[in-house]
Amino acid sequence: MSPETLACRRCGAGAPPLDRPPFRNELGARIQAEICADCWKEWLQHQTLLINHYGLDPREPKSRDFLYGQIEQVLLGDGEGKEIDTSQQGSIEW
Repeated sequence: MSPETLACRRCGAGAPPLDRPPFRNELGARIQAEICADCWKEWLQHQTLLINHYGLDPREPKSRDFLYGQIEQVLLGDGEGKEIDTSQQGSIEW
């Protein structure tokens, strides 16, 4: 692998890394070091689905905690992430 690629933890491919950490914390540094740009792009699409479906406000600590937990499970772990239950759309209370 060249210096411009990393072995992505999620997809296993030798792929380009993120240009910079997505967050200014340890989690952001881990994502930059372990997740390729393509998997991060896929995560952002999934995150948008979660935010819209559950009516999350990323400025709220509970919402951020939920999303960070999903990042840990989906990108940095070996889980599949929160299954979106469309039958409850608009009825989730935080």
